[in-house]
Amino acid sequence: MRDSFSILNVSGPYREPREPAFSYDYSIQRSDWPTANGVRIKVSIPDELDYLKNKILAVSGGSPGQQLRVTQLLCRRVADRKLQIADEESMLLERRDVLIGPFTGSLAHLFGRLESWMSEQKTSLRQEVREQVGL
Repeated sequence: MRDSFSILNVSGPYREPREPAFSYDYSIQRSDWPTANGVRIKVSIPDELDYLKNKILAVSGGSPGQQLRVTQLLCRRVADRKLQIADEESMLLERRDVLIGPFTGSLAHLFGRLESWMSEQKTSLRQEVREQVGL
């Protein structure tokens, strides 16, 4: 069994300047690594975030502030799940900084796993949005 990692720090979301995506920077540490490594997770706004928000959860309405909070909440959940998927795919085993892009193009084969997680978590995500945002 491979060693699991610990998340030491997460920062973001950052708006990617030349693409429709948000990104989070994770600092992860495995017990056998002397120092932590960085992982940047990009979440595609139209292909991942809007898909979850509009097609899976059907969240709409609310004030601009509520919509911002919904976007932040769901984007972070998607990024966290993408980090887990990347670990399951052994993309984080080496000691180096890693960029995990949107699950489109060369990583499109991973979108099915993200989509099934979205469907499984539909009820709990709606509840979290209701409790934290009021929508």
